[in-house]
Amino acid sequence: MGPKAKKIITIIVLAFFVYAVFTSPDKAADIVSNIWGVLVDGFNAILQFFSSLLNR
Repeated sequence: MGPKAKKIITIIVLAFFVYAVFTSPDKAADIVSNIWGVLVDGFNAILQFFSSLLNR
């Protein structure tokens, strides 16, 4: 994928995000909150893995 295609895809994703926020801000906030929760849970799982690996 070339740089132009990546730029176009990024613009489309941002435009969709702005559209979603304006049309349904509560749903957009829930989606961001859920994504953040998944990232935090994954990060904590990785930390726990390395912590138990180093404590053997």
